[in-house]
Amino acid sequence: MNSDDTIAAISTPPGRGGIGVVRLSGPAALEIATSISHPESGAPIGTANLARFGRVIDPTTGEIVDEVILTYFKAPRSYTGEDVVEISCHGSPIILGHVLRMVIDRGARISEPGEFTFRAFFNRRIDLAQAQGVRDVINAQTQYQARVATKQLGGELSARLTPLKDALVEVIVHLETSVEFVEDDISPEVAASLIIKLANVIEALTAIADSFSFGRYVKEGFDLAIVGRPNVGKSSVFNRLIGSDRAIVTEMPGTTRDALYESTSISGIPVRLIDTAGIRETSDRVESIGITRSRAAIADADISVVVLDASLPLQPEDLELLDSVPTTRIIALNKTDLPNLIDKQLFSETGPHLADLHKSAVSISALTGSGFDGLIAKIFERLSGDAAPERDDIMLTDARQHAAMRKAIEQLSDARGLLNQRELEEIVLLRLRGALAALGELTGETLTEDILGQIFSTFCIGK
Repeated sequence: MNSDDTIAAISTPPGRGGIGVVRLSGPAALEIATSISHPESGAPIGTANLARFGRVIDPTTGEIVDEVILTYFKAPRSYTGEDVVEISCHGSPIILGHVLRMVIDRGARISEPGEFTFRAFFNRRIDLAQAQGVRDVINAQTQYQARVATKQLGGELSARLTPLKDALVEVIVHLETSVEFVEDDISPEVAASLIIKLANVIEALTAIADSFSFGRYVKEGFDLAIVGRPNVGKSSVFNRLIGSDRAIVTEMPGTTRDALYESTSISGIPVRLIDTAGIRETSDRVESIGITRSRAAIADADISVVVLDASLPLQPEDLELLDSVPTTRIIALNKTDLPNLIDKQLFSETGPHLADLHKSAVSISALTGSGFDGLIAKIFERLSGDAAPERDDIMLTDARQHAAMRKAIEQLSDARGLLNQRELEEIVLLRLRGALAALGELTGETLTEDILGQIFSTFCIGK
């Protein structure tokens, strides 16, 4: 991306609205905005951080295009670190398009996706981790996603990495001094202290890296399949989780004949719920196709909720299903508003089919809603796992960041082993510098322009 010229874009979402904003950034932003605008007070718009009411006038016709609010942010104290002007118009696509064409005709160019944020990164207003936080805040579908992204935007990941990188630099300086001055050879005591320091850095980085196993679900969401034999209440559970009667519910077994998909959120994490056809032996060709698709949905799902009818003893189909569903499952004992027959069997029998039911089963009633808080808590527990961070802690949500972190940990582990074996300092330094470069990938210090371009291309135009 060229960072020397002036760019412009409509920075508000497409469509009609109360307000739409045309944003300019670059050395000619103020000059271009001044050439098409007339503040009401008659004073120029060159006073920074002051919003002025005025009009945009087409210089070629002299016609008033719109009444607007003009705001000027002087470099370097702006979002991009350059001169920025925002023209807040009425939110008509026709008006916004007209204003954008006028600024383009006067020397600006249409920005590329993410170019405003790229310029903020290029001018060191933010680092790459914060820039990706901008994108994730914009793309957030839930309040929890927005909260996690806001922490990254605020620089919390970068702040967590800074002391670890500083500790790594200290180790590198020790070893480089030893290489440069032979008489300053590292003693066993100093080597031991450096090994401890590396171990502490590895431990801290591993804790951050492990957060990705949960963080990726926070960012990307997950698939949750509702499975069971016919007429155990799968569709009722599905409807209760999404909060509406999306699936048809009848007392007739086999009502759901194909997988039904619906998007919602659970504990602030996006989820695609899948209501599957009841799994049983059938001669009905259409129902058989639905059951085949259901089995495929179960195989692809991140978690499966196996619904059992608690008002009946376990059926052979239940046992077969428990055998076939992956271990990433949760057992939901439905219809607890009716007399309970399944619990008596669970407590009186043991066997491979029932081994995990005592500890993992959740009692619910899709009719009354009883027990659904416990079911949601169990789903969240399965997602987060033992290594998940606290909900308000910083976490990795991006696969590229996770790969860079793992690369750094691998290099540091190698360096620690080599140092412990008293290998040549030059060899250890190669690993340490590799680790430092990998950590630099998270904040954008060591990435190539091509990779940066790929990252910022995932942003929307105007941001």
